Amino acid sequence: MNNFLKNLYPLTKFYLVLTLIISGFIIPYTIYGYLLFVICGIFAFLYGKLGIYVKRAFLSLFLLTLVIFLAQSLLFVSDEVFAKIWIFVIYKKGLLKAIAVTSKLWAIITPITLLILITPAKDFITALEKKGINPKIAFILLLTLQMIPEMGKQATVILDSQRSRGVETEGNVFVRFKALLPVFIPLVLGSIVNTEERAITLEARGFSIGEKRTILNELKETKNDKIVKIILVIFLILCIAWRILWVLK
Repeated sequence: MNNFLKNLYPLTKFYLVLTLIISGFIIPYTIYGYLLFVICGIFAFLYGKLGIYVKRAFLSLFLLTLVIFLAQSLLFVSDEVFAKIWIFVIYKKGLLKAIAVTSKLWAIITPITLLILITPAKDFITALEKKGINPKIAFILLLTLQMIPEMGKQATVILDSQRSRGVETEGNVFVRFKALLPVFIPLVLGSIVNTEERAITLEARGFSIGEKRTILNELKETKNDKIVKIILVIFLILCIAWRILWVLK
């Protein structure tokens, strides 16, 4: 199963994630949005990336979910009170609204997090190019996907360099905020220099020559990809049928 999933074509993985997101909006039960966190976690486990998946998905969504629950439950005033804690009143209608909103949020973020973890950006862009997308658009997408991880690595290196020079980076909020400036300026300047170097490198390799380019790492769809696509179509049909029956009930 591990090899089966890892050898899937990049666009097949994209279709898998897209199907999960769509199902989160079709299936009428709000709890399904939260269950997608577990479902995507199973896929992440099979890929050997469960730890980093939980760290990225849960930690990034937990605080946002908490803020939405507090805002909706306390500020969305209605006649029916769900609970009263000290001076705070939690309204039932606001609580249900918060559950509905955060459920859809989890249904979007968790599959996207899974896609980023299980699909190398280069392979995904290469697959898009094979489908006929403009190489310049593909390069912009690749640069966008790689920007945050690259800036994170650069920020770590700059932070270590500033520590070695005696800049205080640990302490209270004011100390950390003061340390941002020595990190931020080299990070921005370094990103500009890297972008210029990439542009020169691409031009030296004839990126804008206008001819069809050859691909070094050839990616091919297999029989397994067709099987997965058929399963995804059947799953979507069942989700739609479930929704229709739920509306007619």
